[in-house]
Amino acid sequence: MNRFPPKVAEQLKFYVYLYIDPRTDRPFYIGKGKGNRAFSHLDEVKESDKVRLIKEIRDSGYEPKIELLKYGLTEEDALLVESTAIDLLDIGNLTNQSRGHGSKHGARASVEEVIATLAAEPVEITEPAILINIKRGYRYGLKPIELYDQTRSSWRVGPKRDRAKYAMAVYKGVVREVYEITVWVPACSTMHSFDRVGEADPNRWEFVGTVAPEQIRSKYKDRSVARYRKSGAQNPIMYVNCD
Repeated sequence: MNRFPPKVAEQLKFYVYLYIDPRTDRPFYIGKGKGNRAFSHLDEVKESDKVRLIKEIRDSGYEPKIELLKYGLTEEDALLVESTAIDLLDIGNLTNQSRGHGSKHGARASVEEVIATLAAEPVEITEPAILINIKRGYRYGLKPIELYDQTRSSWRVGPKRDRAKYAMAVYKGVVREVYEITVWVPACSTMHSFDRVGEADPNRWEFVGTVAPEQIRSKYKDRSVARYRKSGAQNPIMYVNCD
């Protein structure tokens, strides 16, 4: 089956769907849409983790299973269900590249993290620093070594990078950790806690460093630096005091 009968598609309205690996019965992709959107990934050819896994499943003699999680939804409700399902299953276990637009209502987090996010006081940065927005890499339960690797690699940064003494991991405008930079090296040239295959790029860099001294760390960690980012800015990198 690669499409819904017209009568069914009309009644489904917006829905949230799962792609499941039949070899393990585990979901590997969550999406939302209407009409025949749920079947569209079966014919994708653009390189991605999702496409690679679908090919692997087919090479094993199977087809991905497609299930509907919820249907008969408005688009806004579908966005919220999609992002909630991604949070519950953990984006680290899925091939989704983002948490979904519904994450504007907040992503899965401990109560301590929620308090840190919503109650964060603004801070003025007085040291030369590079702010790194790790929106795509940050997730619930991230281990310290994983947070370090998500922060340090791999970025399109110019010579100004060498003027920054500290790197700040920023998520939702709040500093989650501060690192003292030792050196910048070409991307993918050092060991990581997760697979970086396919990300080698001569224009990308990563830093090697350590958690900043406690005096610096306590000054900035869990403080808001949202005012340093321009509204609508897409670049995850921002320099402060590096001119």
